[in-house]
Amino acid sequence: MTSIDRRAFLATTAGAALASAAPALAQGGEDARLRAQLDRMFETQVDDSPRFATSLGLDKGARATLKSRLDDNTAAGNAKRQERARTWVGELKAIDRTKLSTSSKVDLDVVLYANDQAVRNADKYKFGDVGGNFNPYVISQRSGSYANVPDFLDSQHAITNAADADAYLSRLSGFAKAMDNDVVRQTADVAMGVVPADFICDLAIGQMKSLRDQPAAQTILVTSIAKKVQAAGVPGDWAARAQKIVETEVFPSLDRQIAAMQAVRAKARPDVGAWSVPNGEAYYADAVKASTTTNYSPQEVHQLGLDQVADITAQLEPLLKARGLTGGTVGARLAKLNEDPSQVYPANDDGRAQMIADLNAHIVDVYKLLPQAFRTLPKAKVEVRRVPVFIQDGAANGYYQSAALDGSRAAAFYINLKETADWPRYNLPTLAHHETIPGHHLQIALAQESTQIPILRRAGFGFSAFSEGWALYAEQLADEMGANDKDPLLKIGYLQSLLFRAARLVTDTGIHYKRWGRAKATRYMVDTFGNTPSRAQREVERYFASPGQANSYKVGHTVWAKVRADAKAKLGGRFDLKAYHDAVLLSGAMPLTVLERHVADWVATQA
Repeated sequence: MTSIDRRAFLATTAGAALASAAPALAQGGEDARLRAQLDRMFETQVDDSPRFATSLGLDKGARATLKSRLDDNTAAGNAKRQERARTWVGELKAIDRTKLSTSSKVDLDVVLYANDQAVRNADKYKFGDVGGNFNPYVISQRSGSYANVPDFLDSQHAITNAADADAYLSRLSGFAKAMDNDVVRQTADVAMGVVPADFICDLAIGQMKSLRDQPAAQTILVTSIAKKVQAAGVPGDWAARAQKIVETEVFPSLDRQIAAMQAVRAKARPDVGAWSVPNGEAYYADAVKASTTTNYSPQEVHQLGLDQVADITAQLEPLLKARGLTGGTVGARLAKLNEDPSQVYPANDDGRAQMIADLNAHIVDVYKLLPQAFRTLPKAKVEVRRVPVFIQDGAANGYYQSAALDGSRAAAFYINLKETADWPRYNLPTLAHHETIPGHHLQIALAQESTQIPILRRAGFGFSAFSEGWALYAEQLADEMGANDKDPLLKIGYLQSLLFRAARLVTDTGIHYKRWGRAKATRYMVDTFGNTPSRAQREVERYFASPGQANSYKVGHTVWAKVRADAKAKLGGRFDLKAYHDAVLLSGAMPLTVLERHVADWVATQA
């Protein structure tokens, strides 16, 4: 970060927070050495990732040129980042941990863990992506530039002047190159024997065609810039220029990608999981460790899932009986409840709009409950939006997008509304608790706004087991705060959510460890917690494409519940829930192994 850019950044809300965290530097010694190292790493990551810079609102001033570029997604770019991480591991290990303050020890442990794991896994597996959660396929229904760049341009590339619009057009050209880069990497991986299941190919090709099989002028790539320049009052025929790029660059690249994926499809088999990739059993075992940030084995995760499915099913039994639902399995009775006309939103635009309005209204209500359990609340707000239609077939059922650090973009929860029947009314409040408050939004926004941790950790580090585990713990917390008290159905919705995540443990390990096929995995999900077949199959298809990630939710919740219970047991009447939440949230995301140590250290200070 140049001095000019640093001054510009410090003028923002995020920069002010960074400045207020400066006492760690003023202490001198090993703390200052570590903080300086972490700040250098942050600046390097921002400079190296234009998309990261844009997501943080840092593509301005001396970094304005980043706004016209996308990330380097070539194999050479990946290799460069791996070697950089290797260098960082050496530099971090040179820090004398014994001379660090308690908070700096957490900073070191978190950042060293992330970079050390990235290097170790990239050295072992020369295909796909293994930074954080494992992603074996460069292109799938969930991965690849074709799936994420259009949404990125639409939702994150801000336009306030002609330079911003020019940058958008440059990125549009870069999008075509990025898709070609993906094909090169995918082709090399396929040659090594990394071939996705046939239905993954079909889903990816279908999504590519949904973008390709429409006039260029009607694609989101063109309509987005047209909408933005109009809103900003930027003169010029930007839509026509974007249309030409789509027609002459993007569509030809997309045609090449479709052809390449059709060639992969010809080699694909049905129902192959991670076990089919080179060194597949070890790959999946490492994927489980990466996603959960624990040392759990696939068998341990599978058994944990079976045990928790049995326990939560037993808790649901009396609640369903009280509703008059007595016949059949718990899953069958939940399915019947899902189909109750009073629980289903209309499958039209009005129904979808009403669902989003109801979710946003519920968030407002839950904010009023938060002071019961939290001393510190985030400044950034959050709203619910619809997953873009052109990616809804392969997208997750929902995902959270954090706010820009400079305040230029609000946080949002995107919900997949392809099928309104997938979202019965009684489980929507728990969905809101998970994705917004006190779930993802509260946890991530507090970390971003924290003055206790380096900017690198506030902006650049997330661990799925920490964040997804917190979000499930947040569902539990919302229930404890009384968010579900007004209707017994809401308690059923909460328990169904926990059952869903427990079933994921069984299903993900079933696919990749026990070699279940798509039909068996889908049937297990439907039978266990009453999901609609379409939603269950979409979930299962996600697990096939992203081995291990689904385990992070319930393993994470299990650890979150345990560390709080242990802290309460040790402190007794001295346990303060608000102080506990400050301790675990204002310290930022971390691996679960580090969380356990961090909470134990906090308990020692309270005794």
